[in-house]
Amino acid sequence: MPIAGKTYSAKPSEITPSWYIIDANGQTLGRLAANVAKVLRGKHKPTYTPHLNTGDHVIVVNVKGIRVTGKKVTDKIYTSYTGYPGGLRKRAYGDMVVKHPTHPFRHAVSGMLQHGTLGKAQLSRLKVYSGDAHPHKAQQPVAIKFTATGEIEVIGR
Repeated sequence: MPIAGKTYSAKPSEITPSWYIIDANGQTLGRLAANVAKVLRGKHKPTYTPHLNTGDHVIVVNVKGIRVTGKKVTDKIYTSYTGYPGGLRKRAYGDMVVKHPTHPFRHAVSGMLQHGTLGKAQLSRLKVYSGDAHPHKAQQPVAIKFTATGEIEVIGR
């Protein structure tokens, strides 16, 4: 453990990720995405080290029940470019939720992570499902929710 007067830096051999499951039904998109990004980065742990993947695995279920505030259903636009002239594709949030229900949440979380190899490794620990079912029962995920201040609260303990 840390020596007095020295800054602690975790080593890759000391990192053991946990598994958490979150029910997104009725929660706000941006607030939930910010809290999930914090857990994926590992900032909720005292062993957080900026240059290592100290985060945990997060399973988010019921993403189809996530809500947005204001007029974002019609005014929030997701764009992609095919690479061809005139190939700019635009889709509103409401249309995106119908066609790809998990995309807006994954897009929001990825925008809150680092944009490099470390961020991609952290994003690979995020599992997003539109319904209740998920194939990660063997990992025995712990059900959590976030308080109003963004702290982790374990459900059922």
